[in-house]
Amino acid sequence: MARQYSAAADEILIALWRFTSETLYPSHNPTEAEKLTLIAVGGYGRGVLAPFSDLDLLFLRPWKTTARTETVAEFVLYVLWDLGLKVGSSARSVDECLALSRTDMTVRTALLEGRWLAGDKHLAEDFLWRFRGTVTNADPRPFIAAKLEERQARHTKAGNVRYRVEPNIKDGKGGLRDLNTLFWIARALAPESPLGAAVLNDLLTARERRTFEEAFDFLWRVRCHLHLITGRAEEKLTFDLQPEVARRMGWRGRGDEPAVERFMRRYFLVARDVGALTRAMSATLEARQQKNTLSLSRLIPGRKRNLGVPGFIEDGGRLSVESAQVFIDDPVKLLTLFVTADQHDLDLHPHAFSAVTRSLGLVTPKLRRDPRATAAFLHILAHGQRPYRVLTIMNETGLLGRFLPEWGRIVGQTQFNMYHAFTVDEHSLQAIGIINDIFRGKLKDDHPLSSSTIHLIADFEVLMLAMLLHDVGKGGERGQLEDGAIAARRACERLGVDPRRIELVVWLVRNHLAMSDYAQKRDTSDPQTIKDFAELVGDPERLRLLLVLTVADIRAVGPGVWNNWKGQLITALYTRVEALFRGEDVDLIDPLAEHAALIARAFETGAAAECRQGPGRIESTTEIALAARDRPGLFADLTAVLAAAGADVTGARVATAADGTALDVFQVQDGADAPYGQAEPRRLKTLVAALEAAARGETPVEPPAMPASTPRRAVFDVRPVVMIDAGASETATVIEVSGADRPGLLAELSRTLTDLDLSIRSAHVAGFGERAVDSFYVVDRKGRKIFSEMLLNEIQTGLEAVLERAPAAPQGRQIIAARASARDVSDLNRPIRRAKDVSSQAEPR
Repeated sequence: MARQYSAAADEILIALWRFTSETLYPSHNPTEAEKLTLIAVGGYGRGVLAPFSDLDLLFLRPWKTTARTETVAEFVLYVLWDLGLKVGSSARSVDECLALSRTDMTVRTALLEGRWLAGDKHLAEDFLWRFRGTVTNADPRPFIAAKLEERQARHTKAGNVRYRVEPNIKDGKGGLRDLNTLFWIARALAPESPLGAAVLNDLLTARERRTFEEAFDFLWRVRCHLHLITGRAEEKLTFDLQPEVARRMGWRGRGDEPAVERFMRRYFLVARDVGALTRAMSATLEARQQKNTLSLSRLIPGRKRNLGVPGFIEDGGRLSVESAQVFIDDPVKLLTLFVTADQHDLDLHPHAFSAVTRSLGLVTPKLRRDPRATAAFLHILAHGQRPYRVLTIMNETGLLGRFLPEWGRIVGQTQFNMYHAFTVDEHSLQAIGIINDIFRGKLKDDHPLSSSTIHLIADFEVLMLAMLLHDVGKGGERGQLEDGAIAARRACERLGVDPRRIELVVWLVRNHLAMSDYAQKRDTSDPQTIKDFAELVGDPERLRLLLVLTVADIRAVGPGVWNNWKGQLITALYTRVEALFRGEDVDLIDPLAEHAALIARAFETGAAAECRQGPGRIESTTEIALAARDRPGLFADLTAVLAAAGADVTGARVATAADGTALDVFQVQDGADAPYGQAEPRRLKTLVAALEAAARGETPVEPPAMPASTPRRAVFDVRPVVMIDAGASETATVIEVSGADRPGLLAELSRTLTDLDLSIRSAHVAGFGERAVDSFYVVDRKGRKIFSEMLLNEIQTGLEAVLERAPAAPQGRQIIAARASARDVSDLNRPIRRAKDVSSQAEPR
């Protein structure tokens, strides 16, 4: 497709050039100075063009510009602009181009792919011959170093993570620019070779060359579809575009895995292959340059040092191998290579990286059970200095997935939802890194409880194994938790872990969502909640393990997901359960105790509110606490005021004391996902006043109109669920509601419950990307739990109706919705009814 667009552009330009130079401004016998030629450069010069990409053109003249050459170039450009085409153009003389190509690597890069289009062919060919001769005679190392440095700077700017779930297919890690870099290096080494084919064939194996061509074709097809869908030069594969690109490229769902997730997994596997190709090519280049005792990427004298491990050497500050034969002689060294890298704090040399990638066939069932290999792996995981970095490199080579087949199933796997920022494997590796940082005291300020608790854990290997394997059940037929437990048991048995420790790893994998569920969806001031969770956990060691695992799991979901609010909820749950294990009584906590001054002020004025914005770097919300005399519809009125003010409620806690005093605490953000009022403090002041007025019943509160959806949210098909549990609390009926999040949803749910003459004694609000999960502790008008089957049916029907109300579709192009990755609304209660049948597959926090 990209080549067809390039060919079409060629025809337009050639026809336009002929019309301009032969009809409008003819020169039947031009002087040498009046000669002019048009050369395609950059990606267009290579003969590929995305639908809305720039046309990179060079107007080349022999010497200084003349009136005719300037007029012809201007007319051509004006016509192209009038046609709505984007043009990147330059007009230079031959000497100017040659001079710039010697000093400006960007200019040299563009000219490397120069291709004559129209005009004086002899002038173009002569220039390209001279330019290629200049490149041939020049030292290629500065150019190659510049290209690799540009690549690193581009990756750093994009976040230096290959597995972001909304990747930039052009400039992101593993994207088209990385493949182009290999093209440019190949052309710089052999300017006369078409598309650098001679160099690529020489530097890459036949299999790697096929991988290169497949990756190039796949990424270009994705890019072209992106441009055509959006009608612009869009390079980011955002959520709202992924289902449509998958559909156009012919992807279909398989089992419980939708087409969009299969497509995105293919994308990330291609991105990984691109990284491996870059390393392989760099390895060969460096090996050849080392004949001149120079390290290509660092341009410093090469230095080799024996590390005391046969076959391993330190080469220019990086770990390398003498040859791939070292792995053939002893396949265990595939693992010990990474132990050595960690022990000596060395990055992996491209030559070693390539040798590992090409030796993956040596990973057999026998090696996976070899005690030396498993010991090396467990050392990297649980006893290494930088497990995230080392395991990431192992994952990039493909060794981690080959050695641990359960891990191989989730490499590149995505979850089509807004909650997760990374692929499943990258998320798990990030969680491993976070535990390591907690252990080394790097996150004391963010996680003080975990930082002290982690040193009380008796078996650190169990914790790290559970963290590594906690998501390997994703996409399984039995659900994430059950399939994850089965896979974890299989992996641990193969690694030779003793049975007692296996049972603990399996329990952690099966229950790794429990602490997050209890903390965010249940009332931790209720003794029943504490007793239920303590019964599930069983002993203090499991509680400590689950705490650290939960904190790392939530934080590794993505930037901004962890905040102090979640930290408070988890700390409160942990503290009370730990006290129960020590033999202390679990009494009903007065949730109003921490806000005594606020409540005193509310008694005087009828209602009082206060707000707080956290100064910490992980704070992302504004906390608003309001105290008032409870009344029917109070919570519904407050949430309606928040919705009308454009405040997005990301968390909420509601409690009612025995004397009828209600305390409502909200965590709110603005439309930019920033703490509400941070950019405009006046808005926050106005909101606080409006909440106090609503609490006192001074002004009628009307629910705001439902705004139209955004493309980003409209693409998710979120299946609604209502679950009612009569056993989760001794004093109230717990209703858990899950559905597509939207402005005003909490207010509508609350109003529905109020209209059914129910009193909300406690509410717990959590957001997971496009999905809202709200839990309500309710009683009837007499303060009793609900047992009436008729009333339960009315509750279910009313809440279903709210969840199924959909906002208007966004204007513009049609959005193709796809099923959002399902997460169980709860794994911790005993539901007596559901609104809709949903997959039992849970999603990580």
